[in-house]
Amino acid sequence: MEPYDKLTIKNWAVEDRPREKLLSKGMHTLSDAELIAILIGSGSVRESAVELSKKILHDHHHNLNELGRRSVNDLKNRYHGIGEAKAISILAALELGNRRSRQASIERTKIGTSQHVYEYFYPIMADLSHEEFWVLLLNRSNKVIHPHRISQGGITGTVIDVRIILRLALENHATSIALCHNHPSGSIQPSAADKEITCRMINAGKIMDILVIDHIIVGENSYFSFADEGMM
Repeated sequence: MEPYDKLTIKNWAVEDRPREKLLSKGMHTLSDAELIAILIGSGSVRESAVELSKKILHDHHHNLNELGRRSVNDLKNRYHGIGEAKAISILAALELGNRRSRQASIERTKIGTSQHVYEYFYPIMADLSHEEFWVLLLNRSNKVIHPHRISQGGITGTVIDVRIILRLALENHATSIALCHNHPSGSIQPSAADKEITCRMINAGKIMDILVIDHIIVGENSYFSFADEGMM
């Protein structure tokens, strides 16, 4: 028997090994732990790659977004059997997933609802441990011209300059804009500062004939829409 009476993946039935299972049954049949096990390739003398992957996922509440917020050093220092190369492989794969999701959002360029704004920005903001404020510039057909990050700050907030946002809108010939920022705490309830900046942007936009269609707050797998709540 192996140390700790645990079997390595090589001792498993062929159909249960992650790589062989992927080839014979398809990618969709693998669990998150099995996919991570393929990335890291091997575990340690104490546990197989799958067992180590299950432990990592368990420690992050089986939440890939939470795991994606970790640094290379976090994973390296916490898990026996995870070195720099394996930690990089895990985080690189999660980032590719984010980029794929982001690309899918970009391909649907017309913004018609608060859900569209949320789906556009969620891949950008899902793994952030700090607050960022973005603006989505739109043309007369509500199609995306370009997203712009206005500012980034700490855990509790960012500094917003209304003039910068209006200048970007004018320079890019935008006729409307959508505002979006995240709350790293996961809460989606707007603060007094959130309400104030929304009001200031709406009033400033009216002067320049630029419509603010919504302000979205991205939280943990949910969002708050000022427009949906009748606060615009």
